[in-house]
Amino acid sequence: MNAKPLPTRLLSVGSILADIRIDVPGLPPRGGDVLGSQSTMSAGGGFNILAAAARNGLRTAFAGQHGNGPYGARIRSELQSEGIDILMPPSEAGDSGFCVVLVEPDGERTFVTSPGVEARPGTIPLADLKLGSADALFASGYDLCYPELGPAIAGWLPTLPASVTVMIDPGPLVADIPSHVMAAALARADIVSLNRREAALFSGADDIAAAAKRIRDRLSDGALVILRDGAAGCLLLGADIAEPGLQVSAPAVHMVDATGAGDAHTGVFLASLAAGFPVAEAARRANAAAAIAVTRKGPATAPCAEELSAFLVT
Repeated sequence: MNAKPLPTRLLSVGSILADIRIDVPGLPPRGGDVLGSQSTMSAGGGFNILAAAARNGLRTAFAGQHGNGPYGARIRSELQSEGIDILMPPSEAGDSGFCVVLVEPDGERTFVTSPGVEARPGTIPLADLKLGSADALFASGYDLCYPELGPAIAGWLPTLPASVTVMIDPGPLVADIPSHVMAAALARADIVSLNRREAALFSGADDIAAAAKRIRDRLSDGALVILRDGAAGCLLLGADIAEPGLQVSAPAVHMVDATGAGDAHTGVFLASLAAGFPVAEAARRANAAAAIAVTRKGPATAPCAEELSAFLVT
């Protein structure tokens, strides 16, 4: 990556909403029905990344909207329990949105999202947010997709100080992000992280190395692509890593729930960079954190730094 100071804080404009998680024996056919065996509700979305980073020693702050109803109250409670700073007041325009997460027996998850106030810019304009010279900023593809919030983020990113590390995760809606918004995000991104399915949708290439190269070619000099590949770990390309890239393996585990695995990876990767680990070692730690996360049910299941370190030496 371009030479930047080690991050001392992670600020996220990634929307946080409530996750309503339901265990199902399989997805229902169109027009059908299925009985779930267990359900839970918790903060999700951008919360998972902030929680993962906070548990691994990086100071964190949430700079998005949160609602004035029960979902917003639950989100604020969980942010506070993780020690995450809340930079905006509760919205008077309504409640936070929610995401129904259907989890099948093999751990695969399917989402249906109903946006709330988090899909719009807050009462504090993004331009008024006070970013330190050593901050890291995260934004997701969900935010870039939203008709109001996406263009606001796209217009703001080019104004950020060059010393701020910008990380973008296009997510499962990568193909739906407006082209001008995506172009602005990629032009300012220092790190782009996405999984294999998302990379194929975005690049048009099924081969992991080819997909990483096509994405890397759309970024600025010195930027890094992290292509997450499930049990195979991740492929790194860019920064000081030349083609065809560096494959970083992941520990073998039994997956229970894939929800939040990519978020755990992202949060721990940034926290590891902040702690001074080289990129490849930060990726190894992120792979291990994601491996731990998929053995647990729920969205924000990243380990703390002590647990992660113990896991890595076993």
